[in-house]
Amino acid sequence: MTNAAGFETLAIHAGQEPDAATGAVAVPIYQTSTYKQDGVGGLRGGYEYSRSANPTRTALETCLAALEAGTHGFAFASGLAAEAALVQAVCGPGDHVIIPNDAYGGTYRLFARVLERWGLAYTPVWLGDLDQVRAAIRPQTRLLWCETPTNPLLGIADIAALAELAVEAEALLAVDNTFATPYLQQPLALGADVVVHSTTKYIGGHSDVVGGALVVRDDALAETLTFHQNALGGVPGPFDSWLVLRGAKTLGVRMDRHCSNAERVVELLAGHRAVERVLYPGLRDSPGYPVASKQMRGFGGMVSFLLRDGEQAALDVCAKTELFTLGESLGGVESLIEHPARMTHASVAGSPLQVPPELVRLSVGIETIDDLLADLTHALG
Repeated sequence: MTNAAGFETLAIHAGQEPDAATGAVAVPIYQTSTYKQDGVGGLRGGYEYSRSANPTRTALETCLAALEAGTHGFAFASGLAAEAALVQAVCGPGDHVIIPNDAYGGTYRLFARVLERWGLAYTPVWLGDLDQVRAAIRPQTRLLWCETPTNPLLGIADIAALAELAVEAEALLAVDNTFATPYLQQPLALGADVVVHSTTKYIGGHSDVVGGALVVRDDALAETLTFHQNALGGVPGPFDSWLVLRGAKTLGVRMDRHCSNAERVVELLAGHRAVERVLYPGLRDSPGYPVASKQMRGFGGMVSFLLRDGEQAALDVCAKTELFTLGESLGGVESLIEHPARMTHASVAGSPLQVPPELVRLSVGIETIDDLLADLTHALG
């Protein structure tokens, strides 16, 4: 299987040849911690201990690398485990990282409450303003951390332009591609050095597994990440790897429906009297629309909006939906609604990354769109 194949073909076949011993079409779940060696150091297929490598995980890592047009994939037990491994692999005490000023709350918490104590400095910057990014770069800057679209404000950053700045600074550009997925956006092809995923979300796609991933092209960086993945040990088990791999098979068709449903939801919200503003990169008056149109094949299934009557109105909407389930996370087949200020982004309260209290975030699922629109119409009143 080559990366010249189409996306959906890669999702179904990359790393997933029928089992040589039995002909099984589905990748087996190698539920084992250790492997028989043919003499001291005589490994079968390179496997000795499942923290270092497991055949089910290898299949997933091969598939993820192919979907992101990379050469090396690394699976982790969560998106934050992937983030922590990357930062510790490429940064050290005294180094500096630039992060989005509207980053995911867990990413901010990792840098502000864990890595800063370890001696790593960070600066939140609006990545949509390249002059701000350039001004924030220091001689110690080792990493530019990008989310696009961001969580939960759906800001857009120009990946190719940031990649040029990273080269000038002799730093690496990491792009969290969780919201867009490799189906809609491929950061490595735009010049990024590393792609980051919470595979819990769209790649897994069914709200039944927690996982993360890194994908790269550079062999030397891959060697460093291989060491840190094994040394830190935050890897997924074989069953979790199998669940993410199964989800990846249908990523393309699911994303088509997520995108089309989200567009209809945006139409409803944009015309509703209770809504002050809709945040969605597919809106032509969105600041990020020109860049998103250039680097994405679709605008995704995430929609955020602000209520005219403030925080209580936002809380009321979250309480009144029935099909949109009140819950954290995103990217599953079912639609979710949440209040970021009190839920996923409570960790940034009082910081420069604090989100508006009147904000509601939707993860638009793949249900019948008329049912979703009726549910939102009822909740909005």
